[in-house]
Amino acid sequence: MITLHNIDFGYTKKQHLFKELSLEMQKGHIYGLLGKNGSGKTSLLKIMAGLRFPQQGSTEVLGHRAAFRSPEMLGNMYFLSEEIFTPTLKIKQLAQVYASFYPHFKREEYHHYLEEFDLRNTNLFIHKLSHGQKKKVMIAFALACNTDILIMDEPTNGLDIPSKSIFRKVMASAANEDRLFVISTHQVRDLHSLIDTVIILDNGEIVVNATDQCITEKLYFQAVEDKVDEKEVLYMEENLRGNLIVTENKQQIDSHLDLELFFNAVIANKQRIKEIFND
Repeated sequence: MITLHNIDFGYTKKQHLFKELSLEMQKGHIYGLLGKNGSGKTSLLKIMAGLRFPQQGSTEVLGHRAAFRSPEMLGNMYFLSEEIFTPTLKIKQLAQVYASFYPHFKREEYHHYLEEFDLRNTNLFIHKLSHGQKKKVMIAFALACNTDILIMDEPTNGLDIPSKSIFRKVMASAANEDRLFVISTHQVRDLHSLIDTVIILDNGEIVVNATDQCITEKLYFQAVEDKVDEKEVLYMEENLRGNLIVTENKQQIDSHLDLELFFNAVIANKQRIKEIFND
């Protein structure tokens, strides 16, 4: 549904952010695009949405060239930017004005998601809401559009902890085999238990692109109280009870994916983990 092939992109001619980057995403998945601030996440999402134009390579979305931004593509793809759009409209008027651009928009779902976020008074003006409330309104609208592709850039920024939990709940309820969600964040914990495929971007390079099942097949996550042989450890963090460690899963032992620990391991030991996943 989204295909990037040999993308070269940079904001200046002399400095490339992406060089020969390729990526393929399929329906039925919730992709987590993880990376530090400045790693290129937003630029990559905007290329997918046809809002940035690579110097080389091609981007196809739903069979359309993304850069052409055809009505057929735009009506079936929603891009929720980190910079919140705040029209001088009431919450209820947002649907009245913009729903017609999205053929599968469902007004009852819009109000359902608003209620999930405890936004029951739809007579409030959006531009007068707090940053977190604005985010909730736009997330509710994005989900109610029922597009095949939903791209979200740092959607949990500005949400409090209970709202982040609700976000994961409504995203999981909206997902199905015919939809593709791409969610970027540098706050890795926010996507815990939600995403099924992890893409880690670092310095303009895709370091890992793997399902959660693939990750736990190749790596073993555990908490240990005693000292361990550091030669076998890919990454280690201290905690109150000892150490959290990541090792290569040579014995094929089942373990629970710690998304934040995995992300930190990739950033700290990028080359070795690339070798493991490319093996």
